[in-house]
Amino acid sequence: MLHEISLTVNGDLHTLVVRSHHTLLQVLREQLGITSPKRGCENGECGACTVLMDGLPVNSCLVLAPEADGTTIETAEGLSAGGELHPLQEAFIQHNAVQCGFCTPGMLMSSKALLDRLPHPTEDEIRDALVGNLCRCTGYLRIVEAIQDVAARGEEGKPK
Repeated sequence: MLHEISLTVNGDLHTLVVRSHHTLLQVLREQLGITSPKRGCENGECGACTVLMDGLPVNSCLVLAPEADGTTIETAEGLSAGGELHPLQEAFIQHNAVQCGFCTPGMLMSSKALLDRLPHPTEDEIRDALVGNLCRCTGYLRIVEAIQDVAARGEEGKPK
């Protein structure tokens, strides 16, 4: 079955025709060409496909496309503004929190949601916010340090 949906992705409104069984991840990657959400486990276990839906982190592989109708979606592509990296993106680079990069977009989106909700999280709160995002390269320490750095600078996950 086909459905017409409208969603705002990184500030741009899109009206699309989607199949009932297609996921938000499929629509983002295949119909809109937004490739930061990664196709990982496709079971909601790895967090590589994490995006913000109405400000909350979701595994886009678990959201059916028709369920996203009328929502606002933010992906890692939407973090930078005016050619400037988002403070989280800069901090991930500065702290060497990016290794293979596969988990990075999902980590960034979960981190942004955390800082939007809680501008000065504790280390435990950061680790809790990242619990759904798996990384096999960094060991998480550098990721946590990057988020702490952004929080300490008072940038609260907002673009410059």
